[in-house]
Amino acid sequence: MAVLERLGRISFWLGLVAVMLHHHSHGDESSTPGTYQSTYVAGGVAALQPRRALLDINKVRAVNLGGWLVIEKWIKPELFDNIPDGDLLDGAQITLQSTSKGTFMSAEGGGGEQVVVNRASISTWETFKIWRVSGGVYQLRVFNNMFVSAINGGGGTLLATALSPDTWETFNIIRDQANPSLVHIQASNGMYLQARDVNQLTADFEGEPGWDNNDATFVMKVKNGLGGEYQLANGWGASAPAVFKKHRDSFIQEGDFWFLANNGVNAVRIPVGWWIASDPNPPAPYVSGSLQALDNAFQWANNHGIKIIIDLHAAPGSQNGQEHSSSRDGVAEWAVQGGTDYLYESIMTIDFLAGRYANNQALFGIELLNEPGEAVVPFNVLDYYYKWGYSVVRKHTASAYVIMCQRIGGDFAEFVNTLPADNVVLDVHFYNLFNADLFGKTTAQWNIDFINNDRLSLLQKLNTAGNALIFVGEWTNEWEVENASQNDYQRFGAAQVEVFGQATFGWAYWSYQNQLNRWSFKQSVQQGYLQSPSDGWP
Repeated sequence: MAVLERLGRISFWLGLVAVMLHHHSHGDESSTPGTYQSTYVAGGVAALQPRRALLDINKVRAVNLGGWLVIEKWIKPELFDNIPDGDLLDGAQITLQSTSKGTFMSAEGGGGEQVVVNRASISTWETFKIWRVSGGVYQLRVFNNMFVSAINGGGGTLLATALSPDTWETFNIIRDQANPSLVHIQASNGMYLQARDVNQLTADFEGEPGWDNNDATFVMKVKNGLGGEYQLANGWGASAPAVFKKHRDSFIQEGDFWFLANNGVNAVRIPVGWWIASDPNPPAPYVSGSLQALDNAFQWANNHGIKIIIDLHAAPGSQNGQEHSSSRDGVAEWAVQGGTDYLYESIMTIDFLAGRYANNQALFGIELLNEPGEAVVPFNVLDYYYKWGYSVVRKHTASAYVIMCQRIGGDFAEFVNTLPADNVVLDVHFYNLFNADLFGKTTAQWNIDFINNDRLSLLQKLNTAGNALIFVGEWTNEWEVENASQNDYQRFGAAQVEVFGQATFGWAYWSYQNQLNRWSFKQSVQQGYLQSPSDGWP
């Protein structure tokens, strides 16, 4: 009986969604059901929906607008081209080897003690993370997240004991123009770091060191780190506003909403960053304009019969340490208690977004947080945050869906009963990627079978596991299979569409545009790698 009651509740809410979408799709009474424009005309009649886009389905068929309002370098790498010292963006990892001693700089104990130059090989204590102040000016974060300090601004010892960076923790890194891997490091008082004593690095070299094998010259090797919104904005500095405006104005336009509507898509999931709530004056290094772009998206969505899910993709402090959460250096501090209250700042962002768009007919849902990491976000913290976020959204709207996201690396079902059965959704992300032990060196048919068996079985369990409707909020038509044919991709895509179409809330493809074509919904559809069934998505 409990199962039947649950299914009844699901049918009721999905039926209500269908009515809402059906009513909205007929906003243009001049429309002829079953037809639509063959080409997009800017400022023209709102696009009509193909047969089953909005007229007779009751689930979300969405595409993520990734890389638009939260930057990810791998989606559009050319945004990062020509940044001065572009290899030394925030989060880049460097090692420093003394040319005179042949040994490596190290933060003893991983931080909290002196800085030495006595290591014969490189490991975590010998790796330093860059915080970029400006081109050529940097701060160095060590393994335990403390910062390197030149005591008194220079003239004496170096310690890795600072909890946050200031003047003593700021250094100029000066590169040899003939060989950029050779560097001098200058403290704030103008003196240079030197390895005169391998057991204690000092900042007391006076004058201009040459580029020979002297104590003040180091070999710097760089491992490029993150390429997210923070790195792009801080890297471009004063030029960032122009770079971001050009990207936002061109990457997604109204014609893209027309394209989606005419390819059976009824919603978009739009990743946003926490700084959007303070636009047009976001905290440095973020730049204004993302809020206007989101406003534009709501106008375009209304013009073309598409719903919007706003997704808090990048939370303050970073909820997973990855570039898509706008982490500065790979450290995830969102759930850390004490100091800055990142949960409160996140809630204020949710409150702002819910208040701004609650009465806009295009708003369909608000996702409280994208991909919190299981290793860095405790269950009880996230459970508390989701309940708090739910109450804030409900303060503004009773109809918008409140969406939670699974903890990446955690149990898919752990939050299915966190919130009441009141337009509540759990977002799970399914990729046949990111796990070499499982997905590496497999065949096309193996991946298709995995979707039809393992993913289907999991979805069927999740669909009836608790109060939350289930949303496959990210999936893509890409895999680890080498030399796959177009037909292989078509079959893989068809399997995912069929299986993920059984999720009680629906699915959202990642992402709309991407320099890697199979990750791009637009390119995959245009090139025939992802095919919409003739009668619409199931």
